[in-house]
Amino acid sequence: MPDPTSTLRFWLINGIGWMLFGLLSLAMSGAFGAGASSGGTLISVGLAIALCAVSGAVRALAVARHWWQLEVGALAVRLALAVLLGAALAQLLLTAVLQPALALGWVDFAGRPADFRPLARVLYWLNTVLVLGLWTAAWAGLHSLRRARHAELARLRAEAERSALERDALRARLNPHFVFNALNNLRALILEDPERARDMVTRLSRTLRQALAHNRSEQVTLSEELAVVDDYLAIESIHFEQRLQVQRHINADALQAQLPAMALQLLVENAIKHGIAQRPGGGEVRIHAALDHDVLRLQVDNPRPSGSDDIHGHGIGLAYLRAQLGSQGRFTLQPVGQGMQAVLEIPQ
Repeated sequence: MPDPTSTLRFWLINGIGWMLFGLLSLAMSGAFGAGASSGGTLISVGLAIALCAVSGAVRALAVARHWWQLEVGALAVRLALAVLLGAALAQLLLTAVLQPALALGWVDFAGRPADFRPLARVLYWLNTVLVLGLWTAAWAGLHSLRRARHAELARLRAEAERSALERDALRARLNPHFVFNALNNLRALILEDPERARDMVTRLSRTLRQALAHNRSEQVTLSEELAVVDDYLAIESIHFEQRLQVQRHINADALQAQLPAMALQLLVENAIKHGIAQRPGGGEVRIHAALDHDVLRLQVDNPRPSGSDDIHGHGIGLAYLRAQLGSQGRFTLQPVGQGMQAVLEIPQ
């Protein structure tokens, strides 16, 4: 549907433009046509009005038929045909008014006869084609520039939204609660178990480095991703202790499969955050990975808090994961029995 503001602006400019054309035509008729005449005035005013209506009709047709979504060549052909037919229609309308007016004696050409020979009609039509064509080309060019500017603005908005999503995903990777809990647990371990504290510092350092090192288009092997998951789970096991149980079923032939960096870690983090952490007694997180017909299938299952109907599938981290996959994979999150099941399928 055309923008009402744009349509109003077009008709304002269109009306002013053709009014100026009519005034210029009257001035030229008086200066070079051996003086002004009522017939010349009718032609100047009538042609300006007819071309104003025709140009408006061409614009309405182009908008209604979505001509600007066509290739440049197809658009040019349609505009050219519209100009040729529109000029012919304007001349027909003018002739339909001028000939009866001359016959009834309402107008004249200051004693000069009107020329309606075929050659003269062709010349009138070509002159109208030239004027209407120049006006249409100017309007079409400005319209195309405005569409290109709007498309560029839309692209820049999309880039800004993607950057914001990446920034939010980075915050999701560096979950502040996870870091806060890890540091608190580390402080307690320093005096109780220095060796374990050193191991936790190493794992936390690797986890943070992995979160910061990868961009959204980078791919890693499942083996590399599992190393990140192992570090993450080791840190979380200090916080949750016996409340967190992990069961892994990883097929050996899937270890070299490719997936987006931190993808599996996001699923595991989501399972702990919305499953284990919400249950007083904790529970078990099950991680499955297999390669089936060149498709890497990752599955993470976790218990669901009692009475919870929230499938928590719209968080920042999962939105980022869906953006990473695009059309090159499939992600689902759904309740299964008393738990939640996240499935990620990535073609290789």
